[in-house]
Formats: sequence, structure tokens, C-alpha cells
Amino acid sequence: MSHNVVFLTLLAVLGLFSWGRIRHDFVALIALLFLTVTGIISPDEAFNGFGHPAVITVAAVLVIGKALEFSGLIDLLGKWVLKTGRNLILQILILSLMVALASAFMNNVGALAIMMPIAIHLARKSGNPPSLILMPIAFASLLGGMTTLIGTPPNIIIATFRAGEVGTAFGMFDFTPVGAMICLAGIAFITLAGWRLLPRRSSGKSAEKAFDIEDYITEVKVTGNSRISGKTIAELKQVSDADFQILGLIRKGKRIHAPDSEEILRNNDIILLESDTESLKEFLEDTGIELVGSKKFRKDAAGSDKIAVVEAVVMADSTLIGRTASDLRLRSRYGINLLAVSRREKRIRRRLDHVVFSTGDVLLLQGREHLLDDTITTMGCLPLAGRSLRIGYQTRIPLSLAIFFFAIVLVVGNFLPVQTAFTLAALAMVLSGVLPVKSVYSSIDWPVIVLLGAMIPVGNALETSGGAGLIAANLLQLADSLPSWAMLAILLLATMFLSDIINNAATVVLMAPIALSVAGGMGVSPDPFLMAVAIGGSCAFLTPIGHQSNTLVMGPGGYRFSDYWRMGLPLEIIILVIAVPAILWIWPL
Repeated sequence: MSHNVVFLTLLAVLGLFSWGRIRHDFVALIALLFLTVTGIISPDEAFNGFGHPAVITVAAVLVIGKALEFSGLIDLLGKWVLKTGRNLILQILILSLMVALASAFMNNVGALAIMMPIAIHLARKSGNPPSLILMPIAFASLLGGMTTLIGTPPNIIIATFRAGEVGTAFGMFDFTPVGAMICLAGIAFITLAGWRLLPRRSSGKSAEKAFDIEDYITEVKVTGNSRISGKTIAELKQVSDADFQILGLIRKGKRIHAPDSEEILRNNDIILLESDTESLKEFLEDTGIELVGSKKFRKDAAGSDKIAVVEAVVMADSTLIGRTASDLRLRSRYGINLLAVSRREKRIRRRLDHVVFSTGDVLLLQGREHLLDDTITTMGCLPLAGRSLRIGYQTRIPLSLAIFFFAIVLVVGNFLPVQTAFTLAALAMVLSGVLPVKSVYSSIDWPVIVLLGAMIPVGNALETSGGAGLIAANLLQLADSLPSWAMLAILLLATMFLSDIINNAATVVLMAPIALSVAGGMGVSPDPFLMAVAIGGSCAFLTPIGHQSNTLVMGPGGYRFSDYWRMGLPLEIIILVIAVPAILWIWPL
């Protein structure tokens, strides 16, 4: 019997997913190829899943999310969040709401990854362990994803299943009424009580501590366009809230080691400044001054429109050791600008171009994107990943938001299907320069795309082989003795359980055919059952492996596997209690 082969394959898939030794996308490909070789799936249809509207939409949404990050919108929000007080409850509430809102319109993991450094910084400033704030915002990213069609892949997949069943897909905001209720209730629980259930634990070696960088020493120049020209050094704090310290002032080639606070800044003055990366970026944006090392690249040179800033550490075998930027002629020899230097446990007193490099120094370098990595390697340095400082980057918040909201209008107004509208928006983000071309493909989570493309035919095989109907028939035997709301709750619970151990996209691909079969057997609308699967697919709150957001905070938060159910179990109970009546109210049988 073909459905027996499908059942055995799915059991093996669940086992391999739970085992975790083989990547989820590879497991999905193995299942797809096995069912194709055994004749369950036609070879002509085996790879149709990669052209499925859900796969295209997920890829487009990931690109749009990265473009919104590049536009400067997230930087602006992050800067505002950093001004909150030391109240932990207020910090968790604001961060959770912001992550949830961002997750409604961009990739959950992307929204969380952007806010994580801010959360860690807030925790450190307030004297709280990151464990109290990271899991709450990780869970908030899952809750926010429930609220819109594009908030999470499960919603997109469920919408396409509905289109196949009744002819029309769920709309952009059809998920919002139920999703918003659950999201707000979940955030209320997380903010008021959930974080109290978490251990006060710091990570052994978080990403932030993996390479500890002290404050940078850099030089900035006062120009006619600066907002500080003619102001005193004391007045700088009125112009910018950034955390910085002035170490010296250079005027007409002469250095003033300890300038008076009433010293008036003039054009062409060079300020020797100490600050961290975020404060440096904020200071530059607030004051309009220029980095001394940031010389203009020729406009007619190849790649001059793609200038990047990266951090690199001087390794033990580097050719820079014992030499200065001046005698190395970094600009003429390597085509890069030295913007700043950071040195552990020692303050740099010299002018930037006269600093003698040593092992462990962290350099802030500027150059053309296509040459920078190779140049850094040639110098014997190691580029530091995971940190970005887009100095001088032109924010394009209005343009990116205009493109994004135009795409939403196209979807909501039924002018274009979601996969077309958002692919168009992603292309517009690139062509308008909001998102660099090189970042298009790197912004797409390819393992998720492969997982989806492979699992969609496998999920269809569950239905075409009669497997989904068989499971539904067994469930329907309960329908004679249970009310419809109990059947909905059982389906929701089963989906929740699966999402805790396997990828949420794979979960809904497997559960959607069963939901449709149950609804058909009961002779009721499929909408509430599909909504239950969509909600359950986003409820991976019990383990760190159910969703990437949970995995992402495990190291920085110092969490153990057993920590997740502490806050996750009561949260899932709350969601179950709220979701069932809410679904039946908004989507009656």
C-alpha cells in the first residue's frame, strides 16, 4: 500500500529531524528522492515544489526583510530603544513589541538578529543577565509572525493550501484578528510573568564575548557642513547623546593634549576620539563630521559605488606588526583607508597614522567591497563577521517603506497574487539601490527554501496516497463523541507538538492535508482547521530546535535545553485557551 510507504518515510523523516545529525534540508531531499524512486511521486512532479508560490513568496519576503534592514529603519528604531530606562519590565515590553511588529513583515530570525545586540547592550547597562531578556524577544518573534500572511512561512503555505481547496488564498491580513489576540496575550504573559520563570544565567561564551573589542580610537574632522563648527567642546553633548570621550585636538598640525571644555571648534580641526562602534556611528550621524581616514574614492574607478567598512583583527603572522599606517602607505599600496584602531587594555596616545600595529589590534577599514576581503587576508588580518558599521551609509527609509507598502496594497487590493507582488517589491528594492546586489542571494535562507521545495511534494504524497484521509478517518471517529471545538483543539495540539521537534514549514506541510480531510469529513468549512494548523506551526516554544529564533538565543543567553519549557509550556497553554474560541469566533464552522 502506497500510504504505508509514505507513513514509514515520514516516521523516518521525523526521527532524522529530531536526531539533528543531518541537516533538515538534506533530510527533506532524501525523503523526496526516496518517494520518487519508489514511484509514489512522479519524476515529472518531483521538483515542482521549488516553483510553488509559497517557496517564491518566502524567498521574496527574506529579500525584502534584508532591504528594510539596509534602509536604516532598524538602526533608527534601535537607537530609540537604547534610550529606555533601566526598568527590566519596560525593556522586555518595548523590545518584544518591536520584534513582534518587525516579525509581522519580515523574517522572524532576521528581526530577532537585529534586536539581539540591542537587548544584550540594554541588559549589560542595567546589570541584568541576558537570559532574562533574550528568550522573551525570541518568543515574541514567533508571536509576531502569526499576525500577517508574510510574517512566517507556515502562513504562506496554509494560504496556498486554502487556494487549492476553495479557490482563493487567505489574504494579507486574514491572519491578523486571531494572530493579534494571541500575540498581545503572549507578550503580556512574557512581560509580566514569563521572564520571572527563566534562570538568571549569563552565557559562557556569547557571540559578543567571543572576541572582546575595547573602544576605538579614531580621528574626526570638523568641516563647514558639520553641526558642531563654532560650538565649544562642552556643547558637543548637547548635539549628540553618544557615549564618547575626547582625548585630544589637532589644530594646524599642532596637538592640544587636554583641550579646555570651553575651546571653540573650528573648521579643519581634528578631534582625537574614543568610543565604541555604535557610539561612533551615532556621533557621526548626529554631528555631520567626517572620519579623517575616510578619503573619497575616485568616482570613475571600478566599484567606487560599493564602498564597505569592515572590522579586522591583526593576526600573529601579519605583515603589519611593528609598522605604522604611514610607512605602510595603506591607501596607495592596498587601496584601503584606516578609520580607527582598537587595542585591548591600553590607550593609544599617538596620531592614528603613527600607531605601531601589534597582534590583537582591531582595525576599522574602508575599501571597495569586491577587493576588501582579499586585501585584508593579504595583510595577514582576519575579518570579523557579525558586526556592521555602515559609516556614511545613506539611509533610504522613505523609499524602502514606499516600495514595501505599495506591494502590500497590490496584495490587499487583489491586484496581484502575493508571490508576484513581493517578488516585484524585492526587485524594486535592488534596482533602487536600497539593497546591494551582492546581498540579494545571501539574504535568502537557502536551507529553508530547499526544505520547503522538497517537503511540499512529500506533503502532497501524504494526501494523494490516501494517508491523510486515513489519519483523518481515525480522528473523525472521535468527532462522534467530541464537540467540534475539541477536534480543533486536538489538531492545534498535534501541530504544536510537531513544531517543537521539526521545522515549522515542514510541520504545516504535513498537517494541512490532514486538517482539510478532517474538515471535509465533518462537512464544515476548512478555514478554522487551516488557521489552527497555521497557529500551531508557529508555537515552537518548548525546545531550542523547533525554530531558528530559539536556537539563535541559546548561546548568548546561556540557556539549557530544559530552560525553554519553563516559559514555553505556560505560554502554549495560554495560546491554546485563547486560540480555539478566537478561531471559531472569527472563522465559524
